[in-house]
Amino acid sequence: MTSPLIAASELRTALDAADRPVVLDVRWKLGGPPGREEHARGHVPGAIYVDLERELSGAADPAAGRHPLPAPADFERALRAWGVRTDGSVVAYDDVGATSAARAWWLLRWVGYDAVRVLDGGLAAWIAAGGELESGPVAPPGGGDVAVRPGALPVLDADAAVALSRTGVLLDARAGERYRGEVEPVDPVAGHVPGALSAPTTENLDADGRFLPPHRLRARFAGLGVESGVPVGVYCGSGVSAAHELLALTVAGLDATLYPPSWSGWVNDPARPVATGAEPG
Repeated sequence: MTSPLIAASELRTALDAADRPVVLDVRWKLGGPPGREEHARGHVPGAIYVDLERELSGAADPAAGRHPLPAPADFERALRAWGVRTDGSVVAYDDVGATSAARAWWLLRWVGYDAVRVLDGGLAAWIAAGGELESGPVAPPGGGDVAVRPGALPVLDADAAVALSRTGVLLDARAGERYRGEVEPVDPVAGHVPGALSAPTTENLDADGRFLPPHRLRARFAGLGVESGVPVGVYCGSGVSAAHELLALTVAGLDATLYPPSWSGWVNDPARPVATGAEPG
């Protein structure tokens, strides 16, 4: 299996090649500050800023959650504006442990584009490897020719997520305190989908913000009942950090499926049950 991650040293070499990848700066944090301003202060040379709220998401909708999947035609226009070509490749990065870069990685694969990787360790790893930073805005170059094929990766709806919680494994990628219902900073109801297991994305990374090696990730997920052949679903607050969990599972050589509306979509239907506490419920 080709790793979905790329090391900073490998990216430095790739950027000097004639077929250099399109680099996407996907800096975003729940509650800010705006990633575009951080991008302008310093980014990987040539990296194009990607607005997660506007370009990697559709308009918020009660049923589809806070960050619905973008409309395929809109996403195709964005990809072509960024210069993504059928015979090229893409690298995405952020500065929050790949939490938002993984959203771009998953979306590209969802529309059938597999030549995409995530910078392991993000911007901090780039700097630590001696990579230079460029300041100021970068205008998207255009010239892309990629055609999207949405549905290249499967997704779950609410009923399928419930079924997986009973017949397979449903992972909640949010912080443990949100899973337990102790706090809920964004959505109107605290707690988790009954039957889901707590699997915070922070536990996929080492102290330097890089992904744990495959064998350690496999051991982590095995402790949650995830192993080859077991159907696995993943959700988070709005479908963003769940992509990070899916990336970690891919690094481990495991398959899983995203529930895109995630908690923000689940709780907007008052008929759906809510569990709290440390147990799945």
